[in-house]
Amino acid sequence: MKFLDEAKVYIRSGDGGNGCVAFRREKFIEFGGPSGGNGGRGGNVIIEVADGLNTLIDYRYQQHFKAQKGENGSGSDRHGANGKNIVLKVPVGTQIFDEDRETLIHDFTKVGEKFVLAEGGNGGFGNAHFKSSTNRAPRNANPGQPGEERWIWLRLKLIADAGLVGMPNAGKSTFLSKVSAAKPKIADYPFTTLHPQLGVVNADGREFVLADIPGLIEGAHEGTGLGDRFLGHVERCRVLLHLVDATCEHAGKVYKTVRKELDAYGGQLTDKIEIVALNKIDAVEPDELKKQKDRLKRAAKKTPLLLSGATGEGVQDALRALVDVIGEAPVSNKAKGQAEPWATPVPQG
Repeated sequence: MKFLDEAKVYIRSGDGGNGCVAFRREKFIEFGGPSGGNGGRGGNVIIEVADGLNTLIDYRYQQHFKAQKGENGSGSDRHGANGKNIVLKVPVGTQIFDEDRETLIHDFTKVGEKFVLAEGGNGGFGNAHFKSSTNRAPRNANPGQPGEERWIWLRLKLIADAGLVGMPNAGKSTFLSKVSAAKPKIADYPFTTLHPQLGVVNADGREFVLADIPGLIEGAHEGTGLGDRFLGHVERCRVLLHLVDATCEHAGKVYKTVRKELDAYGGQLTDKIEIVALNKIDAVEPDELKKQKDRLKRAAKKTPLLLSGATGEGVQDALRALVDVIGEAPVSNKAKGQAEPWATPVPQG
């Protein structure tokens, strides 16, 4: 199934039914009086989080959703039926934005959550509603109120405990495939990951969700490469695992490039706890590895972990580091403590 994390849709709630003007006319009943019923209420537009969904692909082929109109009232004091609600199913982590793409209307964070996005119009009163001791034969009724209509944006931000960030070909997909049952595409060329991937990781009996996103290159915030829009999928993460390729030309410069893109994106990503790791240590000589480690340590101002996603060396240490942070409250003061050199927040710049 194709991954789609943003969609624009038009929604409209149902109009209310009109009230009816009618009089009771039966044999042998001289003064029947008014008998016009009220109109029914229009249907609502409801957004509901459904389990088992992980994409907004359904809204690529249908963009217009309208609830049912309320039925009109009729004679003999018969009220019109209410219109049926329309329910839009979305995956957990979906956000609803107004047409300006900036005003957040609602954020869904749990399965089964519901939100009434547009209420149906009220039904109009029939003439039976207006009868009184002084107005015995009213000949007026109310029309139904119109429903609400608007364009909205649905934006999906995956919910994961930890996220993988780094340059293309840093080994993020290999790492995810090594520690979980996920099967991301792996190849020896950049941008093999085109869509975010999720995997469930089990480390020392503790399970957590790990997200892998496409790689970042210099100028991603300006649209270079695949851009930085996919960073929205790690906004909810408690900790970021920053992988740096040991076979690159200069590990420190690569690290700073990615940090610059995270800072340009915003979303408080640079304030999140970051674990830095030098990946692919099996592909470099010991002398070169030491140089790259020192470069990365100076750039990140912390001692990086050493690991190899291909051989599995150092992978468990990285997972334990993630679990230690995930076990705390999200971005709490305690989680930002100085207990371990790799668990300290990265200073700005």
